[in-house]
Amino acid sequence: MSFPPHDISVPFDFPREEEKVLKFWQEIDAFQTSLKLSEGRPEFTFYDGPPFATGLPHYGHLLAGTIKDIVTRHAHVSGFHVRRRFGWDTHGLPVEQIIDKKLGITGAADVMKMGIDKYNAECRAIVMTYASEWRKTVTRMGRWIDFDNDYKTLNFPFMESVWWAFDELYKKGLVYRGLRVLPYSTGLMTPVSNFEANMDFRDVNDPAVTVGFPLVDDPSTMLLAWTTTPWTLPSNLALCVHPEFTYIKIHDQEKDQNYILHEGLLRTLYKDPKKAKFKKVGQFQGADMKGWRYIPLFEYFTEAFEDKAFRVVVDTYVTDSDGTGIVHQAPAFGEDDYRVALASGILRPDEAPPCPLDDACRFTSEVPDFEGLGVKAADSPIQKILKAKGRLIVQSTVNHSYPFCWRSHSPLIYRAVPGWFVRVANIKDDLVANNKETRWVPQYVGENRFGNWLANARDWNISRNRYWGTPLPLWVSEDYKEVVSIGSVEELERLSGVKGIVDLHRESVDHITIPSPSGNGVLKRVDEVFDCWFESGSMPYAQMHYPFENKELFQNAFPADFISEGIDQTRGWFYTLLVLNSHLFGKAPWKNVIVTGLVLAADGKKMSKSLKNFPDPNLILDSMGADATRMFLVNSPIVRGDNLRFREEGVREVISRVLLPWLNSFRFFLGHAALFKKNTGTDFQYNAHAPVNNVMDRWVLARCQSLIKLVREEMAAYRLYTIIPRLLELIDELTNWYIRFNRKRLKGDEGKEDTLLALNTLFEALFTLCRTMSSYTPFMTENLYQTLKTFIPENPNAGDIRSIHFLSFPEVKEEYFDVDIERQVKRMQAVIELSRNIRETNNISLKTPLLELLVFNANKQYIQDVEPLRNYIQSELNVRNIVFSSDESASGVRYRAVADWTVLGRKLRKDVGRVRNALPNVSSDNVKNFLETGKINVDGIELVTGDITVQRYLEIPQASQKQFATNTDNDVVVRLDIQVHPELVGEWLARELTNRVQKLRKKAGLQATDDVHIFYRFEEGAGGEILAAVAEYSDMIRKSVGHVPTDISSRKEQGGEFLIEEEQEVADVKFLLYLVKP
Repeated sequence: MSFPPHDISVPFDFPREEEKVLKFWQEIDAFQTSLKLSEGRPEFTFYDGPPFATGLPHYGHLLAGTIKDIVTRHAHVSGFHVRRRFGWDTHGLPVEQIIDKKLGITGAADVMKMGIDKYNAECRAIVMTYASEWRKTVTRMGRWIDFDNDYKTLNFPFMESVWWAFDELYKKGLVYRGLRVLPYSTGLMTPVSNFEANMDFRDVNDPAVTVGFPLVDDPSTMLLAWTTTPWTLPSNLALCVHPEFTYIKIHDQEKDQNYILHEGLLRTLYKDPKKAKFKKVGQFQGADMKGWRYIPLFEYFTEAFEDKAFRVVVDTYVTDSDGTGIVHQAPAFGEDDYRVALASGILRPDEAPPCPLDDACRFTSEVPDFEGLGVKAADSPIQKILKAKGRLIVQSTVNHSYPFCWRSHSPLIYRAVPGWFVRVANIKDDLVANNKETRWVPQYVGENRFGNWLANARDWNISRNRYWGTPLPLWVSEDYKEVVSIGSVEELERLSGVKGIVDLHRESVDHITIPSPSGNGVLKRVDEVFDCWFESGSMPYAQMHYPFENKELFQNAFPADFISEGIDQTRGWFYTLLVLNSHLFGKAPWKNVIVTGLVLAADGKKMSKSLKNFPDPNLILDSMGADATRMFLVNSPIVRGDNLRFREEGVREVISRVLLPWLNSFRFFLGHAALFKKNTGTDFQYNAHAPVNNVMDRWVLARCQSLIKLVREEMAAYRLYTIIPRLLELIDELTNWYIRFNRKRLKGDEGKEDTLLALNTLFEALFTLCRTMSSYTPFMTENLYQTLKTFIPENPNAGDIRSIHFLSFPEVKEEYFDVDIERQVKRMQAVIELSRNIRETNNISLKTPLLELLVFNANKQYIQDVEPLRNYIQSELNVRNIVFSSDESASGVRYRAVADWTVLGRKLRKDVGRVRNALPNVSSDNVKNFLETGKINVDGIELVTGDITVQRYLEIPQASQKQFATNTDNDVVVRLDIQVHPELVGEWLARELTNRVQKLRKKAGLQATDDVHIFYRFEEGAGGEILAAVAEYSDMIRKSVGHVPTDISSRKEQGGEFLIEEEQEVADVKFLLYLVKP
């Protein structure tokens, strides 16, 4: 397929043009072709974090996909072979949650009644629900990744590699079974990982109750405990105090009751302790209270625990920041509670604490008063009973931050759950060391957020009491004294005698038994499945079915050169990847990590489907295109780990500020290449090594080399956010400086050879832009390249050049580097911009000729840099004479000092007022002397370098202030004669008329190659000054618009096709202007 030719006369519809590119890529099988072309090159390894296909892609996915695509595309054009496989998370709670909702499943009994095989079949049927939508959106974003050779965590090879990884950990003694108090999702009915418990905190109102526990030896005295979880009180086994805290016994005169609590926490008992009616009757150290016995709140567990529970224990985890300084202990529902109960002998290590809840966190028959109630629903009835018993001393509410399940959005509780754990705490130092080998972008995420998390890493509960997942490969005896870990299907078949195992899900392996190695019956598989984070953390090796296949391929490609995900994955995928691969291979599974912030709605809130507070990504792609979306996302704080508010206006701004100027530069080149052919009969052909002598040619090509160098360096450092600002600069330099300054050359005014050189320079700049930015804007660069390549001479050794994405990244052409030229032009730009600003401030159009510009700089090198560019400055500023000077006295240059008062105020404090008042009166000579000495005395206070900034300025006498205006950037000073001189008015009129003709040509849709006659009609007796200007400046007008305008009365003699007419006004004179095609 040949790409459709570019028509510069037709409006450029970015989304529709991108669709043409997609079709072109499809027809040449561009992605797979690029992989074949790069075979044999060094490998660049990239791991793609697997999403679930049970939901649609959102802007966070588009952002991550864009970053991954930019980095992997750039690696490809930089000489690497880059395999890119899409992956899918297919197991676990996100899938089960959908099925439970669909089938009305509320607990394990419902699943058992239905059958695990049927339940898992339902799960399997939905895991790829939106796969086609994912593929469509990812492809539309321009991302090149292999969907046909994807990996899925439910595939047999992947699951077998997960078994292998677990077995390796088990053989190293890194897996154990234990009872742990873990975060538990009330909505999903399963424990979750500690890192998952930190993903969704919300401010909620909870009951805050103070409860009394009468002492066995003195029932008139109550120990007071405070809690925000009344539902845990039926399981109370102890009260904990801090051994070093001081507790007081008071007598409440209104209630005639004694209470014991921390000496500094009376505010929990009384709103205003100073006004409360009580008196202190005793004082104790916490250590002295150890062993005191109290009367239980409820009788549910007294029979089982009466001989060792319901007493005071001590531990230093108790705080005195709130509550009463006495903490109620329910070992099944608190990590510290459980630890203290074991340490105090209330529980044995093999003994389960009271946990009267079912899987759905509803009370069981063990506590008949609340049976069937959910934990939060039971708070109120529990308080009611306690109040009736006289045990509820204070009843209130508290607003605090509480953890929620990030998947089901239901509250988390902490409860004791038996499970299988991977040891992590014992390798914290290794994790920290391996992490230090990583380049994190931004660095602070790796060092602080992730580094701090690793430093406090705890053992990881990798088991889930669920059904749709990879089963734990553990076969055990009933008493768990015999445990066999299985690392492969071959091993399971050999030990069990069962042959032909082709699936590893529960319905396929739960029935398989293994004869006991000691001859004690058979071993059965444990019920649990893996936490799906274990599976996604296994993807580096499991996607390759390592070590059963691709052993050498994996070892050569590990660790990955690059991964990228959102900042939330520092406690998710990044963490599990590091833990598993540090255990298995002793190193981090990556070299470079880019961490992004979160994409928020325009109002700063989290994007929500229910709130409909964000536009459909597909609508944005269809209306504004993928390139604009990609650039908006990447050119933002989000690639530095900060959050981004998604704004449609932001995407539109990319089109107007970046893509349209770039396109217009390209179309300008095409128009003038066509004009060159029309005028000379010669086709323009690109010369990659054309001689470059013109100063602006040398400058823009030097700027192109700087861009190439910057992109190479910044991409090597994975700093994507530095590149688009530099692209913006080059596009601005190309359109507003190079093209603007070289219109006459490009039009042919300086002769054929010079026009050819100017066209070649413009082509080189556009070709460099396309090749340099192809990873960022794959559609635009492809579209432009397809036309640009028609100007490149055929080269039989060039290889496959059908797509810009098949070309290598451009090398820096050292011969084009010229720091002197870059400095010269930068200084010229400063002079021009300062002078333009004077014109704007004084409302003087650039088309109005001015008489004189003075340019001053004390540095003679500065003047030597800009003086050779006099013609450019004169032309751009429309000024007749320029005076360059380094002579301060002759130019009237003076010096003044200014200060950043916020900074200086912190240093001088009360003396800053004195300096503020005196600084304007410091003489110019004293300020100039400060530049040499670095010291100055202001009202008796010495200031040094860094305290103040020195500005040069021109002092204009009062009598001349209407004639001159000045401007400075603290380096160069300019003074412009702003008077309009009558002798220059004719040229101004000629320029105004030329401007009207150019605008009319544009309105008529004419291209540079289109030749038209120009006519005018004035009212009788009007327009004499304009006509005189046309006669005087006829050569300038002819060079600008092709013909000198003539009176409409002469049209009959010349004939031609009428194109457009429009009324114009110049210098308060109205007239008609006509364009006629010959």
